Amino acid sequence: MSSGGLSRWRLARMHDVMAGYVKRGEVPGVVTLVDRRGEVHVDAIGAAAFGDSEPIRPDTIFRISSMTKPVTAVATMILVEECALRLDDPVDRLLPELADRRVLRRLDGPPEDTVPANRPITVRDLLTFQMGFGIIMAPPGTYPIQELVNDTLPASQGPPEPSVPPAPDEWIRRLGTLPLLYQPGERWMYNTGSDVLGVLIARASGQPFETFLRERIFEPLGMSDTGFSVPTAALDRLATGYRHDPATGGLAVYDEPVGGQWSRPPAFPSGGGGLVSTAEDYLAFSRMMLDNGRYPGGRLLSRPSVEIMTTDHLTPEQKATADLLLGYFDSHGWGFGVAMATRRDNVAESIGSYGWNGGLGTLWCADPREQMSTILLTQCAWTSPSPPDICRDFQTLAYQAIDD
Repeated sequence: MSSGGLSRWRLARMHDVMAGYVKRGEVPGVVTLVDRRGEVHVDAIGAAAFGDSEPIRPDTIFRISSMTKPVTAVATMILVEECALRLDDPVDRLLPELADRRVLRRLDGPPEDTVPANRPITVRDLLTFQMGFGIIMAPPGTYPIQELVNDTLPASQGPPEPSVPPAPDEWIRRLGTLPLLYQPGERWMYNTGSDVLGVLIARASGQPFETFLRERIFEPLGMSDTGFSVPTAALDRLATGYRHDPATGGLAVYDEPVGGQWSRPPAFPSGGGGLVSTAEDYLAFSRMMLDNGRYPGGRLLSRPSVEIMTTDHLTPEQKATADLLLGYFDSHGWGFGVAMATRRDNVAESIGSYGWNGGLGTLWCADPREQMSTILLTQCAWTSPSPPDICRDFQTLAYQAIDD
């Protein structure tokens, strides 16, 4: 048995199963990382693009989409600890565009049929996705409000497209012209809260969101390949992004490395899904979280801040009405930018483990009980909100490798 209590024979099983996904052409390549008690196993299989002779590498850069959300939450909590923000203060002072909200009377009603908000939006609402606005999990045209939202905030209801949204100040102005879909604190609605936090962090800190992340999180943790775009010199390490093509049933290119959307700084640095990163970089972030905010040489957050981030903040009613992943909140909760396991339903995920996934093909989980981090990086977008088989198999294979 190894020092981390992992079976090398069982880790080899993981390699074989992940290699099967590459061989069958479901993904061009994959990087897996399992870290338990400081013992790290990284495996890079396949290529960074279909038809590419260059093998994928442990330092290949991936678009991590919604794995950006935990980073944004940490940045918010840094400012909360410094009293630049307060969890239960209205955001109106720094985001006057979101003051005096109107709320749809009914989601299926006309956009102009609104009532006043019962209360202001707070920082806590943004962190817990209870601001009253988010992605509408319904086919286009289901509700009248969808067309207005898409016209006002393009790309806000789908996968990340960094060059599409307007700059932060214009983005928040446009958001302020839309009614909320529900009262603040009423429902859990995905994604938008993290994007609003990016604008709030910039205004509270007095510097661009991307600068704050770099100086306060990425540089201290040594996350040198993490950011909202990839420098020209590193584009050869950026994997090609793919998406499902309904017309052919196969995969089509979503984003090329050279000339693609992440090859230049974005118009809108998205706190909900804009970052790129590597397995090693995100491991540094995960280890900081598992060490209750500490990292070699310093501390980003206090233990109480990490604890409140990884505590379930949803009511049973909010879980019952969350429409992102039907049934998901039967065994999970939502904290600040992360989900956590509240019931053990399978081999993977101890109760209290936390993390989040990225819809462009990535996964992260931190397990305090096992002192284990698991990271999966591919670059094929999911075809539904539920994790694809490769994600579920990876987590099962990581936990079956525990040998103590």
